Parts: sequence; structure tokens; C-alpha cells
Amino acid sequence: MKTTQPEISADLQKFIDKYEPNKFKLLAKGIEIRGINDLHRNITEAKTLIEKMKLNLTVAHNAKMVCYGAFEVNNL
Repeated sequence: MKTTQPEISADLQKFIDKYEPNKFKLLAKGIEIRGINDLHRNITEAKTLIEKMKLNLTVAHNAKMVCYGAFEVNNL
């Protein structure tokens, strides 16, 4: 069975290049950034960067992700 790798959108690639996450996992709808110590500060920085660069992306996080210091950046 052949597995296909999700493609990275142009906006998501711009975000990755500018944000430079140390660890991230590619998802079907975006990326999950992992291993964050100061989660609140990093989420705020990601949202600010997305707004400043006018990217069609959104930040998502929930209580389960807090356990391993992660949040998602998804395509709209």
C-alpha cells in the first residue's frame, strides 16, 4: 500500500521558513509544532507572525496538546 505525504502549502512553507520550528510533524491539514517550553509565548508569536505576513493559516491548540508542549498551525 502506497502512502502519500501531505503537501505543504505556500503559506505554510513561508511560516516554517520564518518561524523555524525545531520539531514539527506534518499533518494533512498543516503542522504540529512540538517540544515547546513556553507554550503561551510561542502561540502568541505564531499568531502574530501569521497576521503580520497575512498568511491563510490558523493556530489551534487544546488541553491534550499542552501535555507535550505542542500546538498546530493549519491551512484555512
